[in-house]
Parts: sequence; C-alpha cells; structure tokens
Amino acid sequence: MKIGSRGSPLALVQARFVAGLLGLDDSAIRTFVTSGDKIQGRLQDQGGKGLFTRELDEALLDGRIDCAVHSMKDLPTRMPAGIALAAVPAREDPRDGFIALRARTLMELPAGATVGTASLRRQAQTLHLRPDLKVELLRGRVETRLAKIESGVFDATYLALAGLKRLGLEQHAASVVDAEAMPPAPAQGALAITARAGDEKTLALLTSLNIAEHAIATTAERAFLQALDGSCRTPIAALARIENGVLSFLGEVLTPDGKHRWRRHETVALGGDATAIAHTLGLKLGAEIVAEAGPLYKAHFGDGGW
Repeated sequence: MKIGSRGSPLALVQARFVAGLLGLDDSAIRTFVTSGDKIQGRLQDQGGKGLFTRELDEALLDGRIDCAVHSMKDLPTRMPAGIALAAVPAREDPRDGFIALRARTLMELPAGATVGTASLRRQAQTLHLRPDLKVELLRGRVETRLAKIESGVFDATYLALAGLKRLGLEQHAASVVDAEAMPPAPAQGALAITARAGDEKTLALLTSLNIAEHAIATTAERAFLQALDGSCRTPIAALARIENGVLSFLGEVLTPDGKHRWRRHETVALGGDATAIAHTLGLKLGAEIVAEAGPLYKAHFGDGGW
C-alpha cells in the first residue's frame, strides 16, 4: 500500500495518522509538491480548489500510489473522473483558533489592527464582525504564519484548530473562535482518503476507516458548497453536527467585504439513508440562500465565484 501526501509538516502528520490506522509505517508514504504549494498569492486568483489535489490525483490514476490523504476542505465538490472518496476517518475539532499576542478574541483587537489571512471566508467574516479592521494577505505553512504574529508583522490571524492540535501547537491559540459567530470552512478538520474508483481491494480496506457520523456531517457541508458552486473565490462557511440521531446545520455566505451575509440554520432527524438526507439538506439550504440573495448574489456570483 502506497499512500500519497503533500510534503508539508501538517500533511505528513495526517498521512502518518492514516498509515498508523492501516498498520503501516512512514515507508508507505510518498510525498508530492502540488500546484497549490507553489503559489505565493491568493489561491482564488490561480484556480481555487483542486490545486492541492491535482498531482495526487494524477499519481493515483497512473498507479504510483494506491490512496491519498487530503484535508477534506481542499477537495473540489465534484470528484475527478476515476477518483473515489473512500473514507472519512475521525474528524478533529472543526473550529478556528484565533492567534494574537495582545488580544484574546477578535472583538478585543484595537480599531485599525491588521488581521492576516489568505482565506476569503475569514476575511469576510472578520470584516462583517469588525469593519474597522484591516485584512491583508498572509499565506504559508502553520509555522510561517505563527512566526508572522510573533514578529509583529500582523496583529492577528486564524488557523484551523485541527491543524494546530495535530501539530501539537494548540497552545498558540489565544482562544477558540465561536462557531456560531464565525462558522468554519465546509469540512474543516476532516480528512479525506481517496483511491482509484474500481480498485475494490483498496476501497474495501479503506472503508473500514470510515466514521459514519463524520462522513454524514461533511456530506451536508459539501452539498451546501456544491449548491453555491463554491470555490476559493466564494466566502462560504458551514458546520454540521450530529447528536442523538439529529443533524444540526449552520451555513452562511458573505460578500468579500463582509457587508452582506446570508445564513441558514436547520435541524433534521436522520433516519433511513442518513447520507442522502444530509446531502439533500445541504443542497436545499444552499439553494435557499441563492434565492434569498437574488440579483445581489447573482451580480457577485455570475462568474462562478466571488
């Protein structure tokens, strides 16, 4: 079994986690530099989703690897031909961590402070809650972004709490961002293991790693994204949780300047085909937002993303 992964420290931690679940060691992991790893500017200006998966997909299709481990939020909403989503293992905390030296929360930052992020979602949510702040581009690995805060280049940033925990760096978070006020990216904190469609032996092995609750929740979040034709050019947030057989969903879409926000919150009982119910809910709520926003939404979204 050969496992494909990006070569960043976080990606390797995630790949090692999956290798361990399969009873394999690090020798099973093959690393790749993806198109997304080479980009210095904003991802949405270079093609958006799929930039961190393309080279791994190619390696799967030509047989260099048997499966690939991704952060699920990097996956396009429609899987490429010949590639199957084989399993969603245990999901980490999906929320964002707020990183700052002189403030515990976003609301405690002084007026005019600079928040660094490459995420349009985080930019829009920040400006919606604090239009008096400045938001500037900050990209790079987790360690790079932490260093920018330590050196005072930026007053604050956000990092996925899941990544911080997996790297043992959660102590750098001044606080955990309230998911009600600022929901995370769809599928944040979840891993996706992909394989070749039709490779029944590998798919059967990987299916044993699937955690149904997390697969169902992320299905709803990704369906919401799909309904909105979401890309890295679209500030979309979604979080689904399952408790006692009930799925609770919160999703929102914003304009990049944060001036407009459309939200949906709904709960549904999961019975019968829970995956289909979750998928239908995500699609429905996304379509409702498109209808509610009307011409304003279409004006921004007409080119396939903001």
